[in-house]
Amino acid sequence: MLTAKQHELVCFINDRLKETGVSPSFEEMKEALDLKSKSGVHRLISALEERHFIRRLPNRARALEVLRMPDRPEKPVAAEPASGNVRPPATRPMAEPANDVVEIPLHGRIAAGVPIEAFEGSSMLAVPAALLGSGEHYALEVSGDSMVEAGILDGDYALIRRTDVARDGQIVVALIDDSEATLKYFRREGSMVRLDPANRAYDPQRYAPAQVRVQGKLSGILRRYE
Repeated sequence: MLTAKQHELVCFINDRLKETGVSPSFEEMKEALDLKSKSGVHRLISALEERHFIRRLPNRARALEVLRMPDRPEKPVAAEPASGNVRPPATRPMAEPANDVVEIPLHGRIAAGVPIEAFEGSSMLAVPAALLGSGEHYALEVSGDSMVEAGILDGDYALIRRTDVARDGQIVVALIDDSEATLKYFRREGSMVRLDPANRAYDPQRYAPAQVRVQGKLSGILRRYE
């Protein structure tokens, strides 16, 4: 059973596709359903997708396809007037699933030669909020295979929580000599900082503490399958 807003949204998408052949934008859906933010649209779309009423078309931004329509209009049922002291049975509203999606800055590929700051504001990446937790986050596209044994592959999106401190054993974005960004395990070794890869084909990197500036620590990985 769909909630009233889910029913309203799938009907709106279906009508728009019939009229124009193009699915409505998130802003149009937000306005049509009188929602306060686009995160509400994301929740509704995810719920409809889970129930197999719609699907997102791959490799096309915000393209949706209606797979099926509800069998009948699902409208709230009005309670019959109560007589005497008899009260109508209470109804519990159906809760929306927690499928919040947020947009975070995507700063480009984490590769040698360009500081992280050079990518500020380049683009945005939609990410399930459950992958992030608290704090300010950004994303980097992973380049190379130095972290494969930690399950981080070339082309993955590393979700990074901004911080300038790290504990031993955490995976961090480290800026070396203000010029080269790398994603590695952070460790202290005597008076040096050691950055460890997760690939036995690569050697650890050792630097003086003044050479290394922590730019954030890994919160999660987002992977796309073609």
